[in-house]
Amino acid sequence: MAETETEAPIIEAGPVSQWLSQNGFDHEFLGPNHVGVEMIKVDRDYLIPLATALYAYGFNYLRCQCAYDMGPGEDLVSTYHLAKVQNNVEQLEEVCVKVFVPRSDPKVPSVYWIWKAADFQERESYDMYGIVYEGHPNLKRILMPEDWIGWPLRKDYISPEFHELQDAY
Repeated sequence: MAETETEAPIIEAGPVSQWLSQNGFDHEFLGPNHVGVEMIKVDRDYLIPLATALYAYGFNYLRCQCAYDMGPGEDLVSTYHLAKVQNNVEQLEEVCVKVFVPRSDPKVPSVYWIWKAADFQERESYDMYGIVYEGHPNLKRILMPEDWIGWPLRKDYISPEFHELQDAY
């Protein structure tokens, strides 16, 4: 019985990725996510120019900035879900930008100066994953105590062997 080769379907870059390419912005198209939103990967060194271009293109709203851990020894990812907020639009235009950083040097430039909504969201990503958002005006823990050691949502985090009892009243 002869084996047949199955080729992966070719995914054409979305309109935002095409616009970025036409205007010389270095990035990688990751395809659409489960609801069809374009996902774009950018190197941290090019995040600010690319984010500024997306803002000029009309992405005036940072819906969500969050982070996640790819696994022990793997990269940390800072994610930016952007939208164009306009009047009388039936379908919101969205894009998701991802920055992969090594856990040994988890630094990403802050987009606070482009979208002020990044303020608390970057602080939360810093607090939970240890991603340092360079240029953020007040990067400090927001959920954990200031003296907490470690980054609780990293997949290689080891919980302390103590449990603090708190008064429920």
